Amino acid sequence: MNPTAPGQIGVPMQIVVLLTLLTLLPAAVVSVTPFLRITVVLHFLRQALGTQTAPSNQVLLGLSLFLTLLIMQPITNEIYDNAWKPYDKGQISGEKALVTASAPVKRFLLKFAREKDLKTMLEATRTPAPAKPEDLDLRVLVPAYVLSELKTGFQIGAVLFLPFLIIDLVAASVTLSVGMVQLPPVMLSAPFKILLFVLVDGWNLVVGSLLKSFV
Repeated sequence: MNPTAPGQIGVPMQIVVLLTLLTLLPAAVVSVTPFLRITVVLHFLRQALGTQTAPSNQVLLGLSLFLTLLIMQPITNEIYDNAWKPYDKGQISGEKALVTASAPVKRFLLKFAREKDLKTMLEATRTPAPAKPEDLDLRVLVPAYVLSELKTGFQIGAVLFLPFLIIDLVAASVTLSVGMVQLPPVMLSAPFKILLFVLVDGWNLVVGSLLKSFV
């Protein structure tokens, strides 16, 4: 109940700020982590297989979440050791903790954000280019990273589509050549696509490639 010291935020305002940040947390997890690329690729994979709802959305989102936690573990550990622990012990201020925590996040975003997208965001925000990439603001880095990840995810998805598209074309040509017009080619090609995916251990290849792409 003591009055707040000058320059400090009161407890009610701190609670409001914390609740606001919690509402933004899902959007941050979806857009500023590998979750974005992984979900896009897995969605394209399911569409290419033609299984519609297998695996279900819950399974794909759960797999994407756990893979994201695995990839982001070194960054979260660094933030915890260098920012949260000193702040919790009162060794650094909240502003200093935020600056320290943003450093590994910026390094991660810079690693995968394309230069073209960064330039587009700089022009959109009318921000002069900094002397060093590490000096870029998060309001420029985050949308540039999202654009870069969307392009990368679509590129991987297009590559995944090609072998299954060939199977669909072969099945369609076979059904038309034998006069089976009433039989949808998808029904004929679906078992072969699933069989091909299982024989090549597709899940291991896809997940392993996704993990290696973030190394």
